[in-house]
Amino acid sequence: MIFDSHAHYNDSKFEDRDTLLSSLFADGVGAIVNASVSVVDSKRTLELCEAHPNMFAAVGIHPSDIDKVGRLDSAVSEIEALAAHPKAVAVGEIGLDYYWEPYDKDKQKAFFISQLELARKINMPVVIHDRESHGDVDEIIRAFPDVKILLHSYSGSAEWARELTKAGRYISFSGVVTFKNARKAVEAAEVVPIDKLLIETDCPYLAPTPLRGSVNHSGNLLYTAGRLAEIKGISLEDMLSITFENACKFYNIDKSMLTDISGKEIL
Repeated sequence: MIFDSHAHYNDSKFEDRDTLLSSLFADGVGAIVNASVSVVDSKRTLELCEAHPNMFAAVGIHPSDIDKVGRLDSAVSEIEALAAHPKAVAVGEIGLDYYWEPYDKDKQKAFFISQLELARKINMPVVIHDRESHGDVDEIIRAFPDVKILLHSYSGSAEWARELTKAGRYISFSGVVTFKNARKAVEAAEVVPIDKLLIETDCPYLAPTPLRGSVNHSGNLLYTAGRLAEIKGISLEDMLSITFENACKFYNIDKSMLTDISGKEIL
């Protein structure tokens, strides 16, 4: 069974998402966490999760979407209300993005810190977006040692991965780890302890080799999991089982909450 720890099925590239999701859940995908980028997107994610028993929501405001938001305090209050939904399992995706210009570092940091404070307040794990901002992300999360944190689609160094996991953080790898030029991702995957490792699609983006350029979906995680299994020297089946258990632990999902749609055993 596959656990896709980070997806974006609200994206417009998915024209018939409900049919696709139903087929994926019937064919070996055990659970999906759909990440949100705004208050509106968080609401849509929760609606999608209500329609699919084994789909869960991360609700939050992405750094690239903060310019569409009015007051910080009211926006975070809306996220807090949405986080009370029974299908909400994390605050996310939140963080910093210094890739897309122009950007306002101070405003991004303010939203990031406020949502981390919210996660601490409501005792909920956090999914972090970090693009070209490793130093500032590291500095900020050091002030939240008591918050359970996942660095999604990890793009940092092996050294930082080692420091993060020693501090109890989780790290997720996407299809990037399968790319031919993915030396940095492979080196990081080599040092991540197996109990802190998750897999994700970040779909519809980052389709793994040999599917690069196509619309990604959770079924393609077999390629990502297979590459990570090679790196760790274990079987594909063990990698899927371990990352399934790790994702359930990170998101506080009891496997009894999952519906056996495929007829395969829920791990």
